[in-house]
Amino acid sequence: MASPAQFPFGQPVAWRPSDAQIAQSRLKQFMDRHGLATFDDLMARSTGDIAWFWEAVFEDLGIEFYTPYSQVVDLSRGVQWPEWCVGARMNIVHNCLDKWIGTPAQNRAAIHWEGEDGTTRILTYGDLYREVNRVATALRAHGLGPGDAIGLYMPMVPEIVIALLAIAKIGAIILPLFSGFGPSAIAARLNDAAAKALFVADGQFRRGRPIPMKPIADEALAGVPTVRQVIVYPRAGLDVPLQAGRDVLWGDFVAGQPSDAPTERTAAEDPLMILYTSGTTGRPKGALHTHCGFPIKAAQDMAHGFDLRAFDTLFWMTDMGWMMGPWEVFGVLLLGATMLLYDGAPDYPDVDRVWSLIERHGVSCLGVAPTFIRVIMAHGAEPVQRHDLHTLRILGSTGEAWNPGPWQWFFETVGGGRLPIINYSGGTEISGGIVMGNLLRPLKPCAFSGPAPGIAADVVDESGQPVRGVVGELVIRQPWIGMTRGFWQDPERYLDTYWSRIPEVWVHGDFAAIDEDGLFYILGRSDDTIKVAGKRVGPAEVESVLVAHEAVTEAAAIGVPDAIKGEAVVAFVVLHSDYTPGEALRAELKAWVANELGRALAPKQVHFVDDIPRTRNAKVMRRVIRAAYLGEPPGDLAALVNPDAVEAIRALKA
Repeated sequence: MASPAQFPFGQPVAWRPSDAQIAQSRLKQFMDRHGLATFDDLMARSTGDIAWFWEAVFEDLGIEFYTPYSQVVDLSRGVQWPEWCVGARMNIVHNCLDKWIGTPAQNRAAIHWEGEDGTTRILTYGDLYREVNRVATALRAHGLGPGDAIGLYMPMVPEIVIALLAIAKIGAIILPLFSGFGPSAIAARLNDAAAKALFVADGQFRRGRPIPMKPIADEALAGVPTVRQVIVYPRAGLDVPLQAGRDVLWGDFVAGQPSDAPTERTAAEDPLMILYTSGTTGRPKGALHTHCGFPIKAAQDMAHGFDLRAFDTLFWMTDMGWMMGPWEVFGVLLLGATMLLYDGAPDYPDVDRVWSLIERHGVSCLGVAPTFIRVIMAHGAEPVQRHDLHTLRILGSTGEAWNPGPWQWFFETVGGGRLPIINYSGGTEISGGIVMGNLLRPLKPCAFSGPAPGIAADVVDESGQPVRGVVGELVIRQPWIGMTRGFWQDPERYLDTYWSRIPEVWVHGDFAAIDEDGLFYILGRSDDTIKVAGKRVGPAEVESVLVAHEAVTEAAAIGVPDAIKGEAVVAFVVLHSDYTPGEALRAELKAWVANELGRALAPKQVHFVDDIPRTRNAKVMRRVIRAAYLGEPPGDLAALVNPDAVEAIRALKA
């Protein structure tokens, strides 16, 4: 295990909540209602009595059931297969839309939208309700209904939210797909779920240029015999072919449909959504989620961690194919708040685009990936300072481990040193966070306040024993309502992935640590671990050191075979524009790491690259980097946004 010196322990507290912030927070008000004096008291009760806690969450969120449950949770099949809301009937769309109609909320903005060209739209809860009903009725008219999987392959336009909710309203299964997927990735997921229909856009805009989507979908659908209906939304104005009897334009699909429609009275545990997460090998894993699972966990995290209220506007930089897209939709609507969707590049036509969006739309909660901050901070503070960001009250982050330098820049430059960064880490299979920040506890750079309420998180050593002050495996000791109901049609793979290492304990696959104040740190995937002459080091630890050097904008570290040490560290770095690659700088960076982590963990090689392979949600693809560098099969590349970066690394050769 790594020593404390190799991750951001020892950092001073950067932010403390005021007495007013604590008292006014949704989390403190929840605790007060239940007689819980401290956050530790809350964690003890929420994980020691999970039935009590999730019933309290239903009440806190105002969740309504058509038929009440007889039991909050049934563990008779084991902790791996809990059944929640036993016997209940509920449809999450009732809680997201139907129940707001006839109340003042129906005139509140549900969606603010902005396109790359500056076009804007606003949909109130009433508008969204009516449009969802039209699409739901049209789906039913085309023979689609409960249990049918329906794909979403669209950019972040309001219609993708309308389609998502319409699918759930009729009791069908939502199948979100990354808007940047290629044909094989789309076909694999549609086939795995035996999808019956697909919503697709003609194209999307990136940097002012239309990027076709419908032709990619057509190529995929040639190998998907189950899809019999394709609804085409004309986003980019492209001339795309329509297959007779299968394809229909959005406007024609909904023409004449009524603005009112019944909501399917699904069972609480009926399938709602399959979220695919790429594996290192084999076919993608389809995490199955239900009506009473994913959305409730999403909203609970927003309420208790991000303190989201009905008056808030949340902007999370995401795609609907990443879990944070559905997370944003369900969580915001369950809380009666507003979401901002942006369809375009985050630095187009200028690097200040995100900050201008915040100002124009009054964003109060901003969510980013650390990689975005690492890239954008190279342009300095001036683009941020062009804009009035006074509406911001919460900063959020997820997707990758932080490095202290970028975290501090986000905190000081964007947050003015006054706003908390609610760091958030979990996963597709979690329905949100395992660990996260909150408004009750002080924050340190790169840290998490602790587990999300209701999550029995711990850090353990290789034998499964709890550890503090050193790096271990992140685990969860109790079920929670957002836990995936297994992988679609592959229960053994689900059990093998999470439950096979420590009996009755979920092992998440992340390296983590807990400091002396009980704050958590996430240090990257444990399967990315590098072992140099018996010494373990996480890639994020090496990367944190490298990006702290004034010359480096981004970094990725991998382990490669070494005849003497077993493995050696190889680093790939992107330099600031005013630095030039060269042997002197390469030697300086090696020495820089050696000085911080010890000579044994210094990179064997440092390569200068123009870009680092990443997904659309900004996760660094280390397994792809390693495979490309070693000339091995790279596995699933469907989520990759910049394939040229892989080819550049492949050309380096180990």
